[in-house]
Amino acid sequence: MSAKPLQGVRVLDFTQLLPGPMCTQHLADMGADVLKLEPPGSGDAGRGPAGTEISHFFQVVNRNKRSLAINLRAPQSRDVVMKLIERSDVLVEGFRPGVMARLGLGYDEVRAANPKIVYCAITGYGQDGPFVELGGHDINYQSYAGILEQSAAPGGKPHPGNFPIADLAGGALSAAMTILAALFDAQRNGRGRFLDVSMTDCALALNSGPLAALNTYGQSIPPGSDVLTGGLPCYGTYETADGRHLAVGALEPKFWQAFCNAIGQPDLLAKGWARGKEGAAVREQIAALLKSKTLAQWTGLFAGVDACVSPVLRIDEILQHPLPRARGMIVDTPAPDGKHYPCFAFPVKMSNYQFSVDRQPPTLGQHNAEVLAELGCADAAIG
Repeated sequence: MSAKPLQGVRVLDFTQLLPGPMCTQHLADMGADVLKLEPPGSGDAGRGPAGTEISHFFQVVNRNKRSLAINLRAPQSRDVVMKLIERSDVLVEGFRPGVMARLGLGYDEVRAANPKIVYCAITGYGQDGPFVELGGHDINYQSYAGILEQSAAPGGKPHPGNFPIADLAGGALSAAMTILAALFDAQRNGRGRFLDVSMTDCALALNSGPLAALNTYGQSIPPGSDVLTGGLPCYGTYETADGRHLAVGALEPKFWQAFCNAIGQPDLLAKGWARGKEGAAVREQIAALLKSKTLAQWTGLFAGVDACVSPVLRIDEILQHPLPRARGMIVDTPAPDGKHYPCFAFPVKMSNYQFSVDRQPPTLGQHNAEVLAELGCADAAIG
């Protein structure tokens, strides 16, 4: 087995909560030495209330990292941080624009100390523009990206799901992608880059479906009326007899044919893509039929049928499902309370790479002595 692809890459992580920590966890899982710089006493806000050593939320996005508890305003802290910057490849921060500069750690200061460093700033609305000073959360970023408006049933109100799309697809994955691109270029020419990652911008760039519909029809399509939001009988969710739901994604004719044959409704073969009143009538017919059996009965009936039909499972059911188990996606992880809890593994399989948890999520300041010794600053007062 060869070294992990980011072995030897050093990352300074100033981020907290979700987008930044998930980004740097991906880098850590691929072998980077990620050092979290956290405020003494409280640490990353994701650790939970005061006195909580490691919350379950913190646990799922901070493995394979080290922790340095450091007061960035303490007299000797700047020397320590600058020494870390000089030996690092990547810096990731998630403060509002201007905060790092006020700490003397803006891109100009950092670049002067290390021209090769890749400096990634993750914010809600970017480093400029009319919202530069505005706070926000995923629900706000989705709103300004046109995503939340589409997250509704026909005639219903927008409702955010329990998957923060802008935080994770926008803030975490987009940041990781551009960090790797800039890091690759820095290895070639010795020059780093400043990365302005706006979670709203990134979420907007991914919102391709509504834009395509707008360009096609010349107007916004109401939620619940487009191809992927319930506008077609062949693509949507249907309730079962026990109050659970079946997800039908039979967009292509071969899948729709398999679906109709499985439910014994060959008369619907030409109606999977019906719209308007006819489409509503077809959906009602399918809904009545699918509500006649339980989720388990339908799951058994569709076993082995290639129709893009699946049960809508809860997270506890997913953990026991054979698919993630067979793919090695569930990792039992020890916690400070002595119990083991499930976490998700790094999701991409690569040749000559094996995912592993080499470091459990660190306690606050767990690696202070180790890091300071590496820098030759063992006696530094950074608390």
